[in-house]
Amino acid sequence: MVNFAGMRRYEDTYKQKGLRKQLVDSIRQKGITDENVLAAIGNIPRHFFLDTAFESIAYEDRAFPIGEGQTISQPYTVAYQSQLLEIKPYEKVLEIGTGSAYQACVLAELKANVFTIERQKRLFDHVKQFQFKAKYPNLRFFYGDGYEGLPSYAPFDKVLVTAAAPQIPEKLLQQMKIGGKMVIPVGGQEVQRMLRITKVSESEYDQELFDNFTFVPMLAGKK
Repeated sequence: MVNFAGMRRYEDTYKQKGLRKQLVDSIRQKGITDENVLAAIGNIPRHFFLDTAFESIAYEDRAFPIGEGQTISQPYTVAYQSQLLEIKPYEKVLEIGTGSAYQACVLAELKANVFTIERQKRLFDHVKQFQFKAKYPNLRFFYGDGYEGLPSYAPFDKVLVTAAAPQIPEKLLQQMKIGGKMVIPVGGQEVQRMLRITKVSESEYDQELFDNFTFVPMLAGKK
């Protein structure tokens, strides 16, 4: 388990900026074409979101553990989901699964108004103390059950789920605006299919299928 206390440095060196540029180039070569998403990845110091033990490899395109059985997602996956969301400035975005808050900060860097939910109290408490989030007044954190969403703040323009759901959560569909989109990995424990769902009316949805990924499971309740 990761011990968060006193294990981070908030210095962004020229070397780290150079590694970040290489990461962006790598993600671009893998098929990410949204320049706003690429710029957001390039602007955010990923090593801020990891223990110093991972500092030298923070810009490798892979996931790393953050404690409580959770991970910070692979940067390509973060970029992939962000691109599918087609974020426009000032849209209301609900994120399910705050984790390290890296994905939430990418959304905030895209100028979305982000509402992010974390079910793990220890991760939530840590993120609330995270200094870097002060850069984003458009980012709000909530402790709760992702399956319930945030009905008092609905409707949302976009919904992003960063954990694997066995099926599409009905309550999250209800909290989308008509014309809104949800990006969510759906499937079993081994592999999931990335879906993009567009709400056509109060009872109709269009569904698009994309690539396969592997996420930690989306769990109900709070811990």
